[in-house]
Amino acid sequence: MDVVRSLGHKPAMSETPLPIVRTVAELRAQVRAWKAAGERVALVPTMGALHEGHLSLVRLAFDRAERVVASVFVNPTQFGPAEDFDAYPRTEARDAELLADVGCDLLYAPTVGEMYPQGFATKVSVAGVSEPLDGAARPGHFDGVATVVSKLLLQAGADVAVFGEKDYQQLQVIRRLVRDLDIPVDIVGGPTARDGDGLALSSRNAYLDAGQKRVAAQLNQVLKVAISRLRAGEPIAEVEQAAVRALEASGFDQVDYVEVRGPSDLARLGPGRLEGGSPDPGRRPHRPHAADRQHGGLRPPSASPGHAARGGLPQPGHAWVRRPRTLKL
Repeated sequence: MDVVRSLGHKPAMSETPLPIVRTVAELRAQVRAWKAAGERVALVPTMGALHEGHLSLVRLAFDRAERVVASVFVNPTQFGPAEDFDAYPRTEARDAELLADVGCDLLYAPTVGEMYPQGFATKVSVAGVSEPLDGAARPGHFDGVATVVSKLLLQAGADVAVFGEKDYQQLQVIRRLVRDLDIPVDIVGGPTARDGDGLALSSRNAYLDAGQKRVAAQLNQVLKVAISRLRAGEPIAEVEQAAVRALEASGFDQVDYVEVRGPSDLARLGPGRLEGGSPDPGRRPHRPHAADRQHGGLRPPSASPGHAARGGLPQPGHAWVRRPRTLKL
């Protein structure tokens, strides 16, 4: 018989294999049983190839719920034609072991056919926040994300869903769709996990050799310098241009963008100065690109071009950078 857990309880490492379900019916049956016992349920959606960043989200989920479900699904609809859907690492057996080690209760690993059955014809599209940055660089990407996340949230019926702040634009897209569609779930963002060199942990880091990882680690350092310059009162446009030059000098062949943007709607800030704050590092990668973000806690003056302050209080800014397909080593 299962013992009802308390919030924040870290389950002991399991000596039995993690239960895996592959159908919506099985998932809902288990979640229904937990809720009938008075337990809150958290969902941690992933695409697998798990690392410490994912496991930290599971631990965070246990602060919000007694039961945690992790999903592993490599979603084809969020990959472009020239992207790495076929090559994306799939390591379900290892993922299940790692999840069991941190006390996860259930792995939901649906097939493509279960998620998108014959005749599937619906798409969820979130306007506004999905359009700049990765939305402009990867047409259709966030439609795929919004659709699969909507399905996962509705399939699981969880009380809480935890997503990494590393994928910051994705997190804002998800928060918007949950508000707009009245999905009854609390969305929680988990801090970005980094290695000793400051490189954000990512399943796609496996694509990089040692030299490329050294270059990629400069991404976070360059953004920290940019935040310091913004805090010192330098104009946004000058800081963005300097960051591009620094990345190219660090070994990046091409920089797609360096942009300072608002924290919720991702509105473009600048070219004027921002007012002070403190940094909060983050990163958002994907192959063959990677990105990093720094939350500077910086506020633009109310007269800043292209920015409409809410309630007379301007919002903080984020600096974003993307790493190109190839690194100059």
